[in-house]
Amino acid sequence: MKSYNSIQERIEILEDKLTAIHDEIETLKAPAKNNNERIIFKFIETGSTGKTKDFVRELGIKSPRDGLFSSGDVTKLIKDGAEDISPALLEIARQLASARNKNGPSR
Repeated sequence: MKSYNSIQERIEILEDKLTAIHDEIETLKAPAKNNNERIIFKFIETGSTGKTKDFVRELGIKSPRDGLFSSGDVTKLIKDGAEDISPALLEIARQLASARNKNGPSR
């Protein structure tokens, strides 16, 4: 564990973490406003582009290429984003995707 210059420094770091956690919870509590956000929420829920792709196909949503949605389309949506996705929601998905890529499934 890192040493700190003062107890106050440690308290400030912990308070910042609490604020970030609270903000993430509020983001996840908000209902999806459109199909792209539904897709991102499903990815966050499952942590899997394959399961998300299956969910999207069940809904009958077409890919931007006008065909069936693929895992690659899910990855592209997370990586490139879209104007109709909340930046905070997209950041959560990107963090999850990054953690999965580095360490396998994240818990």
